Amino acid sequence: MSTLSLDRARSRVREYRQLAKPRVVSLVVFTAMIGMVLSGPGLPDATRFIVASLGIALAASGAAVFNCLVERQIDALMARTRARATARGAIGSGEALMLAGLLGGLGFGLLHRYVNPLTAWLTLATFVGYAVVYTLLLKPATPQNIVIGGASGAMPPILGWAAMTGAVPAQALLLFLIIFAWTPPHFWSLALFRGEDYRRAGLPMLPVTHGEDYTRLHVFFYTLLLSAVTGLPVLVGLCGWIYALSAFGLNAIYIAKAFLLWRRPSVEGARSAFAWSILYLTLLFASMLLDHGLPIPF
Repeated sequence: MSTLSLDRARSRVREYRQLAKPRVVSLVVFTAMIGMVLSGPGLPDATRFIVASLGIALAASGAAVFNCLVERQIDALMARTRARATARGAIGSGEALMLAGLLGGLGFGLLHRYVNPLTAWLTLATFVGYAVVYTLLLKPATPQNIVIGGASGAMPPILGWAAMTGAVPAQALLLFLIIFAWTPPHFWSLALFRGEDYRRAGLPMLPVTHGEDYTRLHVFFYTLLLSAVTGLPVLVGLCGWIYALSAFGLNAIYIAKAFLLWRRPSVEGARSAFAWSILYLTLLFASMLLDHGLPIPF
C-alpha cells in the first residue's frame, strides 16, 4: 500500500471514529458498567462484563453514526458540528448507513449470542429510541425533546444490570432515573451558550422557544430535582455512606453553579454548568463503584 493510500485510510478511520462520538460512548459504557457492578455482590463475571461492555459500546457507536447521518443537514448549519464528515459530505449517506448498521448489528449480535436476549433487545430499543424517536421525531418537534428523549440516554445502567442478571429490578430503575433527571439541565446548559446554532438550524430548543431566562430557571429547578433523585439509592440501601457523602458534595457544587447561572446570567456560567454536569455524572457513578468496595479505574 502506498503512503498516500495509507494516509487516506487513516483519515477515513479518524472520520469514522469522529462520527461514532467516542467521548459520549465512553460515558454510556461507563454508566452501563456501574449497573453491571451494582447488580450483585463482589465482582461480576469477567467474560460477561467485557463482552457486554463491548456489545453496548458497538451499539451506542452505531446509534451515534446514524444520528450524524440523519442530522447531516442540521449539523452543517451549526458551528459545533459542521466539521463532521457527514455534514461536510466527505462521507456519503450510503457509507454512513452501512457503518451504523455494521456497528449496531455487531453489538446486537454479541449481546444476543453471548450475554442474553433481554439485554440485546433492550439495547436495540435504546438504539431506536435515540436514533429514531428522539432524533427524527422529538428533536425537531418540541422544546421538551430532551426531557422525553432523555429516556433513551438513561438506559445504559439498565442494560448493564440486565446483562449480568437477565432482569431489570427496581434498583436498576433508580440508576436510570438519575441519568433521566440529569439530562435536561445538562443539555439546556449547552443550549444556552449554543443558542445561535439551534436558531440557525431551526430546532425548538428551550432557549429558542421560551427564552434564556426561562431556560436558566428550569436548569436550576431540574438540578434541585436531580439532587433529590440521587438520594434514592441510599434510601433503598443500594448505596452507602461513601456514595451519600460524595453525592452531597457533588450536588452542592451543581446547585451552586445552577443558582449562579440563574441569578447572574452569562455565557461562561452556562459553559461552566455544562462542563460540570459531565464531570458530575462521572464522579457520581464512580462513587457508586467505590461505595461497592471496588477501586476506581482512573
